[in-house]
Amino acid sequence: MKKLRVLVLTHPQSVPPEDLSTLSDNERMELRTDIDVLATLRDMGHEVRVLGVADELQPIRDVVNEFAPDIVFNLLEEFHGNTLYDQNVVSFLELLRVPYTGCNPRGLILSREKALAKKLLIYHRIHVPAFHVFPMGRKMRRPRTLTFPLIVKSLTEHSSLGISQASLVETDEELYERVAFVHRRVGTDALAEQFIVGREIYVGVLGNDRLTALSPRELVFEKAAPDMPLIATARAKHNFAYQQRYGIEQRAAEELPPKVEANLGAISKRIYRILGISGYARLDFRLSADGELWFLEANPNPDLAKGEEFASSAAQHGIDYPELMHRIMSLGLRAGGKE
Repeated sequence: MKKLRVLVLTHPQSVPPEDLSTLSDNERMELRTDIDVLATLRDMGHEVRVLGVADELQPIRDVVNEFAPDIVFNLLEEFHGNTLYDQNVVSFLELLRVPYTGCNPRGLILSREKALAKKLLIYHRIHVPAFHVFPMGRKMRRPRTLTFPLIVKSLTEHSSLGISQASLVETDEELYERVAFVHRRVGTDALAEQFIVGREIYVGVLGNDRLTALSPRELVFEKAAPDMPLIATARAKHNFAYQQRYGIEQRAAEELPPKVEANLGAISKRIYRILGISGYARLDFRLSADGELWFLEANPNPDLAKGEEFASSAAQHGIDYPELMHRIMSLGLRAGGKE
C-alpha cells in the first residue's frame, strides 16, 4: 500500500497524550485501541492526524478540507453521547465523499438496535435466545414465554455498559429492579434475554463482498469460583485489576463440537450479510452444554487493540497487526471507490 494521509476519528477523551508513561494501567487500558492503531499506522509510514469528535460535525469538514485525507480511520462508537448516532458521522463522511474504515450506516443501524437485529435473524432461522424489550416509561410485565434465568442489558449500548453480575436475574422482582436500573442509570430501553449457560465464543469477520471468517476466540474466567456465572461484564472487559483477580482472558476456542466447528464460519458470514455489515465486525455467540450454538449480538467496528478479540483472532488466523490495519484500510478505500 502506498503511503496515505489518514485522519483518525476518535472521542476527545481517547486521544492519547504525547507521553504515554504518564498513564496508569487502567488509563492505558482505556486508550489501548487508539494507542495501538496510531502507533501502527505511523510505523507503516502513513501521515496521520487525529481528531477528537464529540457533538459537532463542522470540525470534521474543516479537517477534511484542510488535510485532504485519503481515508478516515473511524474509531468513533458514539456521537453526542448516543451510540445510535455514530452512523450519522459515517453518513456525513459519505456525503463528503471521503473513504472510511469499518461499517456502513445501514449495517450500524441494524446491528446497534439489538432487538431489531434479533428479529431479522429469527426470520432467517438463526438461533437467538428468547427476549423481550422493556421500553422506558412503560409498565413492566414479563411475558409468560420468557423464563428464568434472564440477563438484562441496554437495548442499544455496547462495550457491556450497565452489565454486571447483578444483571443475571432469577425472579420477577429482580427482573423489574434491574430493568429499572438500566432505565435510570444507562438511560435506554432495556433488553431481557434468556441466559444461556455455557461457553462464550467470538468470531471476527472481515470483508465487504468477499468475507473472511477469522479463527474463533473464547472468553474464560480461570480463577472464578465454579458457581460464578460467565458474564462479559463491564469490569471483566475494562478493569485490569478485576481481570487479574479472576484470571479473565480470551484465547483460541478449542475442542468445539465437530458440527459447530464445521459451520461456525459459514453461520458468521451469513449473519454478517443479513445485518448488512461491511468492513469488519465481531459476532458473539453462546455455546450451550448440549452443543447448541446461540447468536447473541453483532459488534461492527469492534475494539481493535492488539490483545483484544478481533486482533487476536486475526493473529491466530495468520494476519499480523500491521497487515490487519492494511486490510481494514484497503476495504475502506475499495468501498469508497478509491482502490
